[in-house]
Amino acid sequence: MGEILVGTCSWTDRALTGSGWYPPGRRDAEGRLRHYAERFAVVEVDSAYYALPDARTSALWTERTPAGFVFDVKAFSLLTGHPTRSAVMPDGLPADPGNPAVLDAVWARFTEGIEPLRAAGRLGGVLFQFPPWFRPGQRAGAFLRECAERTAGWPVSVEFRHPGWWRSEWADVTAALLARYGMAAVAVDMAQTLPSSIPPVAPVTSPRLSVVRFHGRSASWGTGSKEDRFRYEYQEAELAAWLPRLRSLAGRVDELHVLFNNCCGTAAVRAAETMRHLLAQDTHVSAARKKAAHSAAARDGANTATMAPTAAMPAAAQSAGPQPSRKSVREP
Repeated sequence: MGEILVGTCSWTDRALTGSGWYPPGRRDAEGRLRHYAERFAVVEVDSAYYALPDARTSALWTERTPAGFVFDVKAFSLLTGHPTRSAVMPDGLPADPGNPAVLDAVWARFTEGIEPLRAAGRLGGVLFQFPPWFRPGQRAGAFLRECAERTAGWPVSVEFRHPGWWRSEWADVTAALLARYGMAAVAVDMAQTLPSSIPPVAPVTSPRLSVVRFHGRSASWGTGSKEDRFRYEYQEAELAAWLPRLRSLAGRVDELHVLFNNCCGTAAVRAAETMRHLLAQDTHVSAARKKAAHSAAARDGANTATMAPTAAMPAAAQSAGPQPSRKSVREP
């Protein structure tokens, strides 16, 4: 059974930092991260999507968190085909993903920025979240191949926002494609009543890692503001329904990351705390059931042995001296 790490998709979201979840005295950059890392074992660095990560900052993150804590870093927007502001481009480069020199420079900066995490064994994964217009097909396949070549050796996860990737006619091809490149498929929880809804599938495409991201189930996913899309309070029953799938995923990979993206106020951290409690409770119940089943099997075996009648020895055998054992005659 792989380890299950539960956390949120940001620890610096403005709604969270202003919610009062961080106590007085721990509201600066260092204090917030230390406070978060005392409660969860994984976090997603969503800021790397909006601006290239900085190596010095990554090194500080490793110093401020305990051994075993890992960071899932979201790939920079330009690397996944999203619109990118010129103001965040390095060295005054144009935000032109079609320019090979620009791409090489951005990839180099991104790699440099996360290297302290990778070198310290704190890089949980790099998340490539592709936009809704990234459709399944040959061009997309070539793009994924290039990503795989540039990220060789990294733990990588992929989330598609176009629902076609996981619909029945493409699902097997999608899983095989990600498996070929060693990329983990990201399963999502979201509203299922919208044309843009991603099917609730949870394939395993890498033995190394599996990721589930909980976006909330807002009906405003495709139309509202960011706050509208992610404003959602998970109920305990909704999270408990995921337990069998999470256990199944964890049984097939080295590590499973369960991340909450319903980032409005404290909704994400509270959902993560509830999920962690449910998983611990489920583990305790499963262990108790196994122990009870083992005890019952042992008791039944003892009763059977005690109650079984002793076969009478034939008279001929009683007078014929030592007999060969059943095992020496025929080994089952």
